[in-house]
Amino acid sequence: MANSKRDLFLKRRRRVRNRLRKVNAGRVRLTVHRSNRNISAQLIDDARGVTLASASSLEKVLELENGSGVEAAAKVGSKLAERAVEAGVKDACFDRGGYLFHGRVKALAEAAREGGLNV
Repeated sequence: MANSKRDLFLKRRRRVRNRLRKVNAGRVRLTVHRSNRNISAQLIDDARGVTLASASSLEKVLELENGSGVEAAAKVGSKLAERAVEAGVKDACFDRGGYLFHGRVKALAEAAREGGLNV
């Protein structure tokens, strides 16, 4: 039986999260959500169930004309790294969800690394 694109995405996301739970227990998780128009990221402490920092291309602070490009993703990643350092977070594991690690997702992760976050 053929699976839909959504089913394959959810299967991939579940596989990534299960792998992160086994390998990086106790570390903060950097999650990414990508849509056609925007991108957002959060630092989540799963042990406490708390979001420690977040950034999105919808924020007026970033002054973006278009929230869907690689440049916007890089700005979101650097802003998230800045907020993570303020919150006292240095290490995180990167949860790409079901998205492939290229393009906007990769730009966000690399910008977060350059901003001082060990992802």
